[in-house]
Amino acid sequence: MTGRVLVAGVGNIFLGDDGFGPEVVRRLADRPLPPGVRVVDYGIRGMHLAYDLLDDVDLLVLVDAAPRGGRPGDVVVLEVGEEHLGREDFDAHGMEPTAMLASLGALGGRLPRTYVVGCEPADTGEGIGLSPAVRAAVDGAAETVAGLLARAREGSV
Repeated sequence: MTGRVLVAGVGNIFLGDDGFGPEVVRRLADRPLPPGVRVVDYGIRGMHLAYDLLDDVDLLVLVDAAPRGGRPGDVVVLEVGEEHLGREDFDAHGMEPTAMLASLGALGGRLPRTYVVGCEPADTGEGIGLSPAVRAAVDGAAETVAGLLARAREGSV
């Protein structure tokens, strides 16, 4: 890996398990990371993330709650390309990752190689704190991100 890498935690900590991304990047911030890797908790600041992606990011790892119909706490890694983005309306005051990534071209940027490390939420209702199943998945998700970073350094991602 010779380029710049951004690990972005996204989600709303006031909506239960939607706070998964911010919690995982908080754990990652306590670890030594390879040179060129930035770890940022974007929360719901989609426009901030979009603008940061204009700064020559070669690899993006988004960490987020990802409702896919699985068991709460299941962690999945997905590669995201232009073909997955669609054309959703981007709300500059919110965080809909697909819409934010789709807006990059209009802002003069490009979608970097992108992975999502997602966790199946149990509860995204109002409230602070992760459900037990999602809380138990945080350390494993941080390890998954660290593994992606190691593979990227070796050139296999």
